[in-house]
Amino acid sequence: MSQNDALHYVDLENAGEALIELIESSKAENALRAARNKQQALFDHHLEAKRTVTQLLNSLVHSEELVGQKLLDLESQKNQMMRDLESVEQEVQQSLSRSHTLDSEIQFLQRELERLRENEQEIQALQQEVDEDTTEVIPSAIYLAQLYFKVTKIKLELDTEPHILRGAHYGTDLATPINIDTSSRSPCEVSDELWSLVSTDW
Repeated sequence: MSQNDALHYVDLENAGEALIELIESSKAENALRAARNKQQALFDHHLEAKRTVTQLLNSLVHSEELVGQKLLDLESQKNQMMRDLESVEQEVQQSLSRSHTLDSEIQFLQRELERLRENEQEIQALQQEVDEDTTEVIPSAIYLAQLYFKVTKIKLELDTEPHILRGAHYGTDLATPINIDTSSRSPCEVSDELWSLVSTDW
């Protein structure tokens, strides 16, 4: 080995030792460890964020399902309320129809009542006229009947049919019944028959 080679070898050895000393004395290992720790922290943070996002998504899906079910329930309630409302409207229309019918019947009955009241008033007026006429006519009729009986001795019944003369002639010894149908005989014939019963003896 030449002197130059020996010097070169010594320089290389010194440089290697200096390099080793430099590496051992540097903070490269600490920096690498710190980088690895930081990477691990970032990985852990990523996993935690992923779990958080997954939970949020699951909660969102669950909330959407709840909201969707609630919307379905509200729609069902709305449809039921619409059916109930239609039923109530039908009942109201039927009640109004019955009310109109009852109003018409009430108006008809009121008109009938007014007509009956008017008829009652007319009947009362007629009854009053009949009572007044009866008060005047009956006494005179009774007087004439009594006078007629004293003269002819014939007493006629008053409650017979209009075309029947029924009664009796009371003679000295016996009573002769009278029953004449005036509808089949003339007034002259009826008068003659009645006068034939009267005695001419005074």
